[in-house]
Amino acid sequence: MELKIATSELSRALGRSQGIVEKKSTMPILSHVLLEARKDQLIVSATDLDLAVSSEHREGCEILKDGALAVSARHLYDIVRALPEQQVTLKKAHNNYLELKSGPSEFRIVGLPAEDFPALPRFEKVPFVDVEPQALLDMIERTFFAVSTDETRYNLNGVYFEPSAEALRLVATDGHRLSLVEKKVDATFGLKRGVILPKKGLQELRKLLAEAAESSDEKAETKLGFVENSAIVRRPGVVLSMRLIEGLFPDYRQVIPKAGEKVVKLGRGRLLETLRRISLLSSDKAHAVKLELGKGTLRVLSQNPDLGDAKEEVPVEYEGEPLKIGFNARYVIDVLGVLKSGDVLLELADDLSPGVLRGADEADQGYTAVVMPMRI
Repeated sequence: MELKIATSELSRALGRSQGIVEKKSTMPILSHVLLEARKDQLIVSATDLDLAVSSEHREGCEILKDGALAVSARHLYDIVRALPEQQVTLKKAHNNYLELKSGPSEFRIVGLPAEDFPALPRFEKVPFVDVEPQALLDMIERTFFAVSTDETRYNLNGVYFEPSAEALRLVATDGHRLSLVEKKVDATFGLKRGVILPKKGLQELRKLLAEAAESSDEKAETKLGFVENSAIVRRPGVVLSMRLIEGLFPDYRQVIPKAGEKVVKLGRGRLLETLRRISLLSSDKAHAVKLELGKGTLRVLSQNPDLGDAKEEVPVEYEGEPLKIGFNARYVIDVLGVLKSGDVLLELADDLSPGVLRGADEADQGYTAVVMPMRI
């Protein structure tokens, strides 16, 4: 294997693999990327056996000799980013060493035989659907933060992807809060029921969608498809595949309360800043704040025996009965961070029932967040 390639192009390819390769694995090969020189392109692949990405690179690439080699993803990426020239020459040497030359710099990196690299999944006849990158990215951003980090609740370690004839719905919950977003989409993606996309796969999908959304190439379509137990995303020159989480997602419809008796309208930015300030003196783990609701005003309080207490009043549109309720401030802040409306609607029933947050403007149509209350 021998080739010349633009340093920036190689850096982009290796950057894409960094979130996928396993840093601490019992299989050393999983911390490597596979470099394949074929005809007029370099193919760079990475996998952790559940998630795989493969990208083709022709720009500024000249193949002098076909071949393949697996090399440490982290070390190669660090070296390429530090190279002095705009072009680099890669050559496979004796005993699976990779030689890099760029201007006055020369490196020799220990590699592994390409045959040791795990076989990448190959999918035939995938029923792909065109997706609008910015729209899907927006839906993921609005649900991703509510994914559970508790490894024992594996069916909550991802976002539930539920297409129907009328709309696509994405839902995430960790048992303490729930985030749901719905958008009209004319596709069922060939799925008879919803599937769970894993957190790590979604992180890589976000990067790919952001890249697509920023691209000026209107013909560069982004496609999403499902086959067997995998989701596959395809853009020109890039394929990302992820194994779906097995298991049943809980019936989220039971968690969403019916319209609350007490509906409060208030400024999103003002509430966000108030919660950030007041939660500075809340207890470290629970981030607990108390909301005291009255006519035309909402008082936000926090108390910490070791630090002290804080309070602030926020003007609101509300004429109902008074109510005192506690929430984890961080959960509410996360929701306010993904809303786009100038005003938000907070629906409450009593001090033991969940709070429902929605944007008051059309920009947040189809979005609902549910936050469980805390005893304070």
